[in-house]
Amino acid sequence: MLKEYGKNIQGLVDYVCSIEDREKRTASAYTIIDIIKQLNPAMKQENDQKIWDDIYIMSDFKLDVDSPFPMPEKELLGKKPLPIGYPRGEVRFKHYGRNIEKLIEKAIEIEDDEEQEAAIIYIGQLMRSFHSTWNRDNFDDGIIIDDIKTLSGGKLHIDLEKVKENALFESNTRRDFKVPSHEEHSGKNKRGGGRRRNGHNKKRRN
Repeated sequence: MLKEYGKNIQGLVDYVCSIEDREKRTASAYTIIDIIKQLNPAMKQENDQKIWDDIYIMSDFKLDVDSPFPMPEKELLGKKPLPIGYPRGEVRFKHYGRNIEKLIEKAIEIEDDEEQEAAIIYIGQLMRSFHSTWNRDNFDDGIIIDDIKTLSGGKLHIDLEKVKENALFESNTRRDFKVPSHEEHSGKNKRGGGRRRNGHNKKRRN
């Protein structure tokens, strides 16, 4: 039934199913598991449940033993997997992909100016690497900044001279961008929260 195991293993499974004594039948099933692992060393790292499921399948679900795992449902073999949903809506810049748009949406929600700028730098580094694979000859950091502004609807901006002077979009200055959790957003969106250390309310960048 499962050709990858070969006829000999199939024959052993058929024989074990014919053993009348349950205790002996169970012990023989464990022996088959050990033989399969010896014949296929790579399977030693796999979950034992897969091997047990396979010998159940080879027995046409007739193997009645005391195994460490329950017998899988026979109906699952012919069951078609659920269709995978595809994202809807057009990607504005296909060479960046939809994930960049999602990162920009998260960056817009960041209240702290410094954290938001760090997010812009991280996104800019990703966009630069994607952009360079499409167009190596004609490239400028200004293009990335303009694209960030476009994708964010003008809500995200960083000074071009600052980016060039400090090579902020270069990969060697790359930082990790932690996507803010819902709880962090809730805390920062409350009035009176998110103050700077000097006690003054921060002003959100336009």
